[in-house]
Amino acid sequence: MEENQLERRISVASGKVPADTVIKNGKIIDVFNGEIIEGDIAIVDGFFAGIGEYKGRNMIDAAGQYVCPAFIDGHVHIESSTVTAREFAKVSLLHGVTTVIADPHEIANVSGVTGIQYMLDSSENLPFDFYFMLPSCVPATAFEHAGATLLAEDLKPLYKHPRVLGLAEVMNYPAVVNADQDMLKKLSDSKELGKKIDGHAAGLKAIDLNVYMSAGIRTDHESTTAGEAKERLLRGMYLMIREGTVAKDLLQLLPVVNERNSRRCLFVTDDKHLDDLVHEGSIDHNVRLAIASGLSPLIAIQMASINTAECFGLDDKGAIAPGYKADFILFNNLETIQITDVYKDGLAVVKDGVLLEEMSMKSPPVSEKICESVCFHKLTENSFNISLKDCKANIIEIIPNSLVTTHVVEQVETCDQGLFQPSITNDQLKLAVIERHHMRGEMGLGIVKGLGLRTGAIATTIAHDSHNLIIAGTNNPDMVLAANTIKEMQGGMVVVDQGQVIAALELSIAGLMSDRPYQEVYNKLNEIHLALKMLGASDLFNPFLTLSFLSLPVIPELKLTDQGLFQVSTFNHIKIDA
Repeated sequence: MEENQLERRISVASGKVPADTVIKNGKIIDVFNGEIIEGDIAIVDGFFAGIGEYKGRNMIDAAGQYVCPAFIDGHVHIESSTVTAREFAKVSLLHGVTTVIADPHEIANVSGVTGIQYMLDSSENLPFDFYFMLPSCVPATAFEHAGATLLAEDLKPLYKHPRVLGLAEVMNYPAVVNADQDMLKKLSDSKELGKKIDGHAAGLKAIDLNVYMSAGIRTDHESTTAGEAKERLLRGMYLMIREGTVAKDLLQLLPVVNERNSRRCLFVTDDKHLDDLVHEGSIDHNVRLAIASGLSPLIAIQMASINTAECFGLDDKGAIAPGYKADFILFNNLETIQITDVYKDGLAVVKDGVLLEEMSMKSPPVSEKICESVCFHKLTENSFNISLKDCKANIIEIIPNSLVTTHVVEQVETCDQGLFQPSITNDQLKLAVIERHHMRGEMGLGIVKGLGLRTGAIATTIAHDSHNLIIAGTNNPDMVLAANTIKEMQGGMVVVDQGQVIAALELSIAGLMSDRPYQEVYNKLNEIHLALKMLGASDLFNPFLTLSFLSLPVIPELKLTDQGLFQVSTFNHIKIDA
């Protein structure tokens, strides 16, 4: 801070000179004491300067509304929204979120350091604060082919960026427990530079959590039960309570939160689709859901603001208090949290639910490496044949609204040549993952249960974590068409039926994000949802987002990579034949 700015802030705080802006007649949410207080709030140079009696050049009449710290998302993959950082910021501001801690893990798996730098550059100069954690596991495991490999030496220079806070979710537990040298270097680099380290402890036991904490890993967003949540809290971890599009853990974890431990808990979305962000919300949805489930509104707001700020060392965020950034929201009802106005750095960005700042500045140019990221070998209908020795197969069974899958062994139908035949009756469909980064010619085949498609095929280049092309279908011809359509678009989502493309969304940025305004992308997603209904897909969960996690080999139990069926509990590939 410059000396004259400091002097000015002190002068305003002491009442010697008028503030830039004073908020009057508001009910101030005090996140430190868990109380509601009253008083004028002085703002200068985008910071709160004092609470008491103040005069200012401008006045905001809160008219009895609550004045609340703006919300912070503690862990999010912007790419999962399928829009750029600029468009993501627009949607988030409408829901009272002014700050996120993002993990560019998805684009890093496609484009490496080039992708991370694009995310840093494209999030500059916006009325929104994007902080980043550096992807720790690219590729996530050695059991799939990603578009890039990031070693400790690749990441270290990026820590110099002022908005890089640390090392993102460490999901490769074997590399930690076996003291893999590059993983140790990533951990030690982060610690030596005073940075934070996020965890990813899906399915880990208590002794494994001991390993993570000893390694300096301090957070986890993968708890799915209250028991798991308490294990993390008692070992000193920050508990990230996730409510996204597929992974919805809040209701299961909330019973563990109480007045004694709530300051170690925070909210995250992790992966949330654009349509859900638009009509359901972001962290504001987590807050409303927690309150509706019986949590004190003031505790819920703490978890959405000051707790997250403190977890990541953001010392000037998360509170209505002197010396803190003037990022705040206004709403009328403490139970429903229906946000009317949003302020960033003391300036209105949303008024009466309408975005004021259009953020029309041009996005930075996107390199060819990022925009031309889909290439794979020529496919024929025979490419999707699955040969079986008998009629029993290892099958991936979907659990609706969960990242976790079940490994089941079932009877399947085969033709005379011993080829698997999809069954609408038994809800057994073909699944394929095709390496799309470096023309390796790798392709994994499997059988999936629970998608509910009765006809056609769906495909996407959003396939965590390596983001190869993943396809599910009822027949080979539609699967070939889906794959070729994706290649022509250079990434995206497509719905095919009876030899026709009935809906598609082009995602030309790394096969993950659109360069179009979020309203256009939202409309395309609605077309895709309508097309999915034509295919008979379930409306109890998001089929595309569920599909995108069926290739994630760090979440139990059975997944599919470009190298075949992968059993997470044993960290090995297995055959389709049971």
